[in-house]
Amino acid sequence: MDYGSMLGNSFEYAKEAVWGKWMKWIFLLIATFIFPLIMGYIMEIYRGKSPAPEFEDWVKLFIDGIKLFIVEIIYGIPVFIVSIIFGGSISLLAFGGSDAAAGIGAMLLGIIIMIVVAFIIGLIAAFGAIRFARTDNFGEAFNISAILAHIGAVGWVSYIIALIVLWVVTFVVLGILMLIPIIGWIIAFLISPVLAIFTARYMTYIYDSAAAPA
Repeated sequence: MDYGSMLGNSFEYAKEAVWGKWMKWIFLLIATFIFPLIMGYIMEIYRGKSPAPEFEDWVKLFIDGIKLFIVEIIYGIPVFIVSIIFGGSISLLAFGGSDAAAGIGAMLLGIIIMIVVAFIIGLIAAFGAIRFARTDNFGEAFNISAILAHIGAVGWVSYIIALIVLWVVTFVVLGILMLIPIIGWIIAFLISPVLAIFTARYMTYIYDSAAAPA
């Protein structure tokens, strides 16, 4: 997997999507507030459209965005359940008169398990969202066996490294902007649609880096 090429191509894709197209950029900024719209637009990118699709048919984008949002909520349920279980356990230890060490130990264990569960589900959910966009079939978003097979075809290590590369690049860009008083926050907001397009395109490159069973 050529991470540098994926980053460069994703950047060019995102730049082409908005550069010189100021009305489209403004619509995308508006869509970040009406979040189903931006999520619906991301669905279009997940479908592999190149160059970047125009921002049109708002009703379709809104409906697609709602569907994707529901998919993400469903994937978040296990993490929520784990947090409730461990949150309840920690409360019982705290109010049950257990010593501080036991309470801290339970809290740390709960946090570690929640992070692990959230990370694993996040890996599956990301490909589930793209699979949903490609098939336009809600059930395929949760076809876990097919999703795991696709991740296996990409390579778990390659997949995780690709995500780490994305996270580092995003963190560095936003981190630098946040160091700039006032104007940095404004720039971060203005480029948020570009960053969303860049990220979505990068994820499609990961997904398409290996064929998966239908």
